[in-house]
Amino acid sequence: MTSSRNRPLTPQELDRFGEELDALRARTVAQLGKVDADYIRRVVAAVRYTGLLGRVLLFAGAVGGAFVSWLFWPGVILGTVLLGLSKIMENMEVGHNVMHGQYDWMRDPHLDGKTYEWDIVATGDNWRKTHNYQHHTWTNVRGMDDDIGYGLLRIFPEQRWRPFFLLQPPIAVIFALYFQWGVAIQELRVGRWLAGKTTHRQMWRKFVPVGRKMGKQLLKDYVLFPLLAGPFFLPVLLGNLVANGMRNVWTYVVIFCGHFTHDAEVFPKESVRNESRGHWYLRQLRGSANLTGGKVMDLMTGNLSHQIEHHFYPDIPAWRYATMAVEVREICARYGQHYDTGSLPRQFGEVSWRILRHAFPSRPRKRKPLVRAEVAMETGG
Repeated sequence: MTSSRNRPLTPQELDRFGEELDALRARTVAQLGKVDADYIRRVVAAVRYTGLLGRVLLFAGAVGGAFVSWLFWPGVILGTVLLGLSKIMENMEVGHNVMHGQYDWMRDPHLDGKTYEWDIVATGDNWRKTHNYQHHTWTNVRGMDDDIGYGLLRIFPEQRWRPFFLLQPPIAVIFALYFQWGVAIQELRVGRWLAGKTTHRQMWRKFVPVGRKMGKQLLKDYVLFPLLAGPFFLPVLLGNLVANGMRNVWTYVVIFCGHFTHDAEVFPKESVRNESRGHWYLRQLRGSANLTGGKVMDLMTGNLSHQIEHHFYPDIPAWRYATMAVEVREICARYGQHYDTGSLPRQFGEVSWRILRHAFPSRPRKRKPLVRAEVAMETGG
């Protein structure tokens, strides 16, 4: 099924669509309690102990390998992988979801969405602004959602083409490898500074907290922990580098698969003028995509394998999305709306083709309207 098979809805249908999705949210919120608190605390513990074990094995492999040669590679590789998995879970299932306020109702200061600081170079405060507010409010609206290509990539034909985009295939690879750094500078609006629209003083004020966070992360991963290994500094440093790279690439792949598949759409600013609740849900649906893969995929993506449900309900504990998705999918089918889901290879293949295709000039695709034209005309819409 493709997006062209979406059925335009009447204003009345849009209202009912929104009401049904709001009702699902209300029923889920009413169920929140101990089971949700137990879940996130188990994940936090898994992050802590997986990370600790990873660092111990990485250290033991690096140091022990000097005395027992066969210990080096197994210890270093296994330690690096476990550390990378810990960083992925902390970033996606804990940091991202906690900062959305999914567990604020617990009144746990360690899980407070307004103050949580995650284990990457980007600051939590900047992320809450660019992601929680701008992206989730204006999902895929050109000129309002900075996540459309992150200022580096032309993902949609509606984006104006420039010769610079011919370089975007290799740029996309570099961006994936250093994704946390791209996230860190997103709110700095470096382009505006380079264009002279932001003064040096303004840029410095914005950079200070970001630079402080960058320095803290660099010191932790590439100085302090490697120094614990003494003369075996280099293997531990490289292990930390690879673990961070694992998280960067995985996060990039999951986020891009959730927003830039073949059927994902972008919208002009005019589309959100006097936007109803139902219209907002429909825009979120048409700008999002899910991944299949089961419970392991859900955990390792922070349940962003259910990106559609996340865009509908960003402050609901994400582990509930799999259950909610059953009803969301049924509602979408009943209103004739495409529910974009597929395997990781399929979805990322579509994303990769977008990056390659739109590096070159292209015309916007024709889309069906969100609201039936004859009704919109009758109502003056």
